Amino acid sequence: MNRYAVIGAGPSGLAAARALQKRGISVDGYEASHGVGGLWDISNPRSTMYESAHLISSRTTTEFTEFPMRSRVDYPGHRALRDYFDDYARHFGLTDLFRFDTRVVRLEPRDGGWDLTSSGPRGDETHWYAGVVLANGTLAEPNIPAFPGEFTGELLHTHAYKSPEQLKDRRVLLIGAGNSGCDIAVDAVHHAVSVDMSVRRGYYFVPRYLFGRPSDTLNQGRPLPARIKQAIDSRVLRAFTGDPVRFGFPKPDYRIYESHPIVNTMVLNHLGQGDLRIRPDVSRFDGASVHFRDGSADDYDLVLLATGYTLDYPFVDREHLHWRGAAPRLFLNVFPASFNGLYVMGMIEASGIGWQGRYEQAELLAAYLNAVEQDPERASRFRDRVTGSPWPDVTGGYRYLGLDRMAYYVNKDAYRGAVRNEKRILESRA
Repeated sequence: MNRYAVIGAGPSGLAAARALQKRGISVDGYEASHGVGGLWDISNPRSTMYESAHLISSRTTTEFTEFPMRSRVDYPGHRALRDYFDDYARHFGLTDLFRFDTRVVRLEPRDGGWDLTSSGPRGDETHWYAGVVLANGTLAEPNIPAFPGEFTGELLHTHAYKSPEQLKDRRVLLIGAGNSGCDIAVDAVHHAVSVDMSVRRGYYFVPRYLFGRPSDTLNQGRPLPARIKQAIDSRVLRAFTGDPVRFGFPKPDYRIYESHPIVNTMVLNHLGQGDLRIRPDVSRFDGASVHFRDGSADDYDLVLLATGYTLDYPFVDREHLHWRGAAPRLFLNVFPASFNGLYVMGMIEASGIGWQGRYEQAELLAAYLNAVEQDPERASRFRDRVTGSPWPDVTGGYRYLGLDRMAYYVNKDAYRGAVRNEKRILESRA
């Protein structure tokens, strides 16, 4: 029986370990931190969590179907989620599959499999595996843009932000307005002397509740065509939140859902109260001053870069993952077309796909690896489909922005439908 490695014990790594375990496939897990949870464990040195962080998708659309959360809160905080993953791992006997405080430093192909070199409590070790599942996350390597000039105050990426105490009595500029940036802006208005946000494009703001229910639970299971959903939801959002342009944001140059929406309307409240200002894109730094594209400038003590993350699989050469631009090119974001024994879990972003969507990825992978062992002909047919047929359209008809961070974005309904269909075909008899 072949043995497989899983790198990472966050949600995607746990999903992979669970799906392979259910098929009786032997697994060794590797986790650089001291326990499970990935970025949701704020004590994990690589975590991007901060004290005020909560889910931006609701509990019931996010949890693993076979293991509902004990919490009845609609949008649990990071501590409840860390406990959830610990409970999940213990319940299914996954914890003992992982080697903790053990970092993977290198993957090298050999004899149709992979030599995995790790560094941990037992020193440096190399083990051979028939395949390796990369589940080390997509939100660990900060994207740090370069700006002309030099800023003499404190310059941090939001991955280093943990507590509002870091903002106390300071003039703060946030560059970028993603979900984390908006969360931190709301923290900042209660602690900082002043708070500005520099943005280069417009955003759509989705309230957490619509009609008294978590907004992402509406219309579940009945996806509308993209253009109809965009037209309806744009009108509903305008009725509930107003026009963000009125608060100083640029007008979006794209339709709703063509980039990830902001699930935080408190930002608009604080803009309306004058607690927060929107500024244009930064043109340059000059000592304590930041100059903006419209010719204005202001002095700041702290600049926080809410500029997102880049994909990073540092332990394996890019050629083995078929990188194209900002992301590997993989069938359903999982399988390299070369079927070289590497597989990726969790390299998907989508509004509302949840951890169940990632578990369904893992189920497809487990079905394939089971076929490799038990029915090589079915496995071969799957490989032929991947290499010889057009790949499924997982955009759902949405025209996503051509940004690096959107390189692995999918529509949850189209993606999950494609994954389930491929699993059904793989397991069917010819």
